[in-house]
This record gives sequence, structure tokens and C-alpha cells, in this order.
Amino acid sequence: MRVMVTGNLGFIGSALTRRLLSQDYHVVGVDLMTYAADRRNLNEVWAHNMSRYQFCRLDVASGLAVLDAVDRFKPDVIVHCAAESHVDHSIVDGGPFISTNVAGTFNVLEAARRRGCRMVYVSTDEVYGDIPRGVRPCREDDPPSPSNTYAAAKMSGDLMCMAYRRTYGVDVAITRSSNNYGPYQYPEKLIPKAITYGMEGRRFPLHGDGRNVREWIHVDDNTRAIEKVMLDGGCEVYNIGTGYGLSNEDVVDLVNDQLGLPAGHFDRVGDRPGNDRRYAIDCGKIAKLGWRPEIRFGTGLTSTVEWYRDNRWWWEDKVVPDDWQIVPGEGQRG
Repeated sequence: MRVMVTGNLGFIGSALTRRLLSQDYHVVGVDLMTYAADRRNLNEVWAHNMSRYQFCRLDVASGLAVLDAVDRFKPDVIVHCAAESHVDHSIVDGGPFISTNVAGTFNVLEAARRRGCRMVYVSTDEVYGDIPRGVRPCREDDPPSPSNTYAAAKMSGDLMCMAYRRTYGVDVAITRSSNNYGPYQYPEKLIPKAITYGMEGRRFPLHGDGRNVREWIHVDDNTRAIEKVMLDGGCEVYNIGTGYGLSNEDVVDLVNDQLGLPAGHFDRVGDRPGNDRRYAIDCGKIAKLGWRPEIRFGTGLTSTVEWYRDNRWWWEDKVVPDDWQIVPGEGQRG
């Protein structure tokens, strides 16, 4: 089977590419190679699988480029991972999120429609928005309520997938995963940022009171789920999570403990506007396909900390600001 993975040099896309190349798939990688992409994410697999791996640098926001790539490489399935994904960035400047996450998804859907490919769209649990404490986890048919430009742009992609399925009969599935963590994650996200800050002796900038709850899944569990949906899923939405929720403060303290730092080794900074207090998803539907998470959070966190400790060469040259100081209405970074 030939699989095109968009955003294949990013965090989830590269993890999926490594998984597919470790099996018998042929993979066509597509990536614009923006700041969060890194060819080194595939160092451990690509040299041993050159006959089954091809790469095409392109911007999914260019419809002609996407169509040309699909015509040339003729994938059986397109897994659409390409996205701008950092919420803080979307609050400061939402333009790239509309271009990549909305227009880009439209272009990939058009290519899938015209060429008859199956498509899996990698979305997020953030489309559901804030889930108050005591309210049951969200199911796939619950109404969306995105709280920021990133989540709204991803939900726009969800809705386009649903429309293309109904109007054109496109064979498309949607996965909505909880917060991912693991090796090769750009150190602007919470867990790798906490690890790298701690390793450098810096105090992590914790938004607000730190009690915002997120559900955590190791990226390898997520890519197993994406493959399961790709092969066995229908034209439906599938939540992908673990049911394991932790506050941001607790996560940072767990990282600090792994690094031999005291609890509370962080600085509280202003909260991001519209910051959701809690995410929670019901994963009963994908469980019926035979998928379950396998990596417990404690085990996954330990191995992730060890990876960043052993691979300073990968992250030390990456630029991560101390914090994004958001001033509503100004639309710029402080």
C-alpha cells in the first residue's frame, strides 16, 4: 500500500512515517519544511527504507502542487497531518492557521476527490472546547465549541471532510486525538519545553494557575490508532485518547521530579486568552475497532525525558521564546 503523509517531517507525521516504514508500506512524504519540521526526525528509518520512501517539498495551501503530487505518486491513502498547531501562535497571528489548516485541508480533500483516494484527516480534541468538571467526556457526535483560532481552523477541516463525504462520497475518516507527547516534539509544547527548560536550569513559564487539565497520549499510541482507522475505520470520526487527565502544573512537577528538580520549579505567567480549563474525550468507538492505548503515562514520560537527555543535538539549536505575551487586540508578539 502506498501512503502519502502530509506534514511528514513534523511531530505526529514523522512518528507515523517511522511506523509505516518499519512495516511494508511505501510512503510518500509531503512537507513545506517550516520551523517545526526536521529531516532528522527520520534518521533512524529512512536510510534503511530508501526504496519505499519518497519525499516531495510542497505547501498544501497550493492546490495545484497537491494535485500534481497526488498525480505523480498515486497514493492509495492520504493521511493529512500537515497543520500549524501551536495555540499561542494562533492567538498572535491566525493567518498561517487559515492558510494551512483550512485552505490546505480543502486542497487535500479536492485531490482525494479527483483521484479517488481514501483520506484520514488528523484533527484534535480541542475542537470540542472547554469541558466543565463533572461533565462526561465528549463523544464524536457532541457539538464542537472551539475556543481559539487553531481549534476553529481544525474544526473547519473536520466540517469540510464531512461535507465532502456527504456531497461527493469521498472516503474520508477523521481522528481527534488528545495531547500528544514523545520523542521529536518541537520544544515549544508543554512537555518537551518543561524537559528542555529543566535540563538548562531554567524555570518553566506556567500559564495562569496551572490547573488546566489535558488528556495525554504517547505519539506511538496515536499513530497505531491512525493506522487502525486507515485500515479498518469507516467514514466516521474517531476520538483517540487515554482517559488520563492531568493538570499542567502536575505535568511540569512530574517532569521536574524526573530531572531531580523540586516541585514548584516554575514561574507563573499570565494566562493565554480563552484558555480552556479541561479536555476529556470518550474513546469507546475506536475501542470497537480493537485499539487500546498501550503506553502508560509514567512509562512514556520517563522514556521521553531520557530521549531529550540523550539527544541534545536535536533540540539545542531550536528557537523557543520564554513565553508568548499576548495583548488582546494588538496581534503581535511581545
